[in-house]
Amino acid sequence: MKAASSWWDRAAHADRRPLLLARNAVKRAIRAHFEADGFVEVECDALQVSPGNETHLHALAATPIGADGVAETRFLHTSPEFAMKKLVAAGEEKIFDFARVWRNREGGPLHAIEFTMLEWYRAHAPYETLMDDCADLMRLTAETVGTREFRRRDRSADPFATPERITCAEAFARHAGIDLLATLPEDPTLEPDRDRLAAGARAAGIRVSDDDGWSDVFSRVLAERIEPALGDGRPAILMEYPSREAALARPSPHDARVAERFELWVCGVELANAFGELTDPVEQRRRFGLEMAAKETIWGERYPIDEDFLAALGAMPPTSGIALGFDRLVMLATGAPRIDDVKWAPARPLGL
Repeated sequence: MKAASSWWDRAAHADRRPLLLARNAVKRAIRAHFEADGFVEVECDALQVSPGNETHLHALAATPIGADGVAETRFLHTSPEFAMKKLVAAGEEKIFDFARVWRNREGGPLHAIEFTMLEWYRAHAPYETLMDDCADLMRLTAETVGTREFRRRDRSADPFATPERITCAEAFARHAGIDLLATLPEDPTLEPDRDRLAAGARAAGIRVSDDDGWSDVFSRVLAERIEPALGDGRPAILMEYPSREAALARPSPHDARVAERFELWVCGVELANAFGELTDPVEQRRRFGLEMAAKETIWGERYPIDEDFLAALGAMPPTSGIALGFDRLVMLATGAPRIDDVKWAPARPLGL
C-alpha cells in the first residue's frame, strides 16, 4: 500500500492541482447555471440549535460563549436544510447554497467529516423537477471538465444519458426477489411487517439477526443488493422510498406507503438525496420523536428539536429540495480515487 503523504507536499499538490482547478470550474459553472435560472445564492450559518433529527445522522457539538458569558450547546450543521426551509417560509422561492457541513463518524475514500454540500430548493415545484435538475448538472459538470464518462474504480456511467428511474419496490423485486410493498401497512403510522421482510431477505441469502428491526433489514438489503447495482452505465434515480425511511418527505399522492424521496446514484455512489418536502409541523414533530427515540436506543444520544423550524414549516408553500455531495460530483467527473483528492486542504494526509 502506498504510504500516506501530506497534501501540502509540492509534488503531491502538483499532482492534485488539475483536479482542484476542475473543482473551481465546476462550481463556477453550476453557480452561473442556477443564477441564469433565477435562483438566489444564500449562505446559512453553520452553528445551529439542532443539527438534524435522523436516527443515524451524527453531528459535532460546540459550546460557544455568548456576550452575556453564558455557554450554550450548538451543533455544526449536517446540512443547511433547516435554515434554507426557513428562508422558503420567509418568501424565497428558488435558492441554493454551497454549504460547508459536518458529519461525525465518517471517513474513507467516499466520506469526510467536513465536506461541501450543494443544496437547492424550489417552491411550488414537483419533486420530479429535481430529477431533471440532476440530469442537467451532470451534463454541465461533464462538459466543464471535458469528459464523456463519470468513473469510479472499474465502473463508469454516461453523464449525458437520461437517468434510469426505478422505485424502491421495483429494485427490491429485481435485485432481491422481495415484495417490498407487501411488508408496508396502508397506514404509514403503523408498524411494517418485519418478519415478512426478514423472510424475504433470508431467502435472498442476506443475513438477518433476530434483533434486527424492519429498518435494519431494509437497510441491509439496500446495501448488499440494491445500491451496488445502481448507476452502472448510466445514472440511476432510486425513488419512492417507504414513508418510514423518509422522515422529512411528504407521502406520495398515489400511495401513502411510500414517500416523495429519491436518491441519485452514479457508479454505485450515492450523489444526491431529494424530497418533496413535508410541511405539516405536527406530523414532522411526530416523526422526529420516533427518530430520536430510535437514536437514543441505538446510539445513546438524542438531539434537540428546532422549534423555530417546526414553526416555519407551517408557513412553507409546497416545496421540493435536494442535497448533492459536491466533492463526490467532482470526484466522479475527474475519476479521482478519493474524496480528499478534490478538496483543496483536506484535514487528513492523502491516502488515508
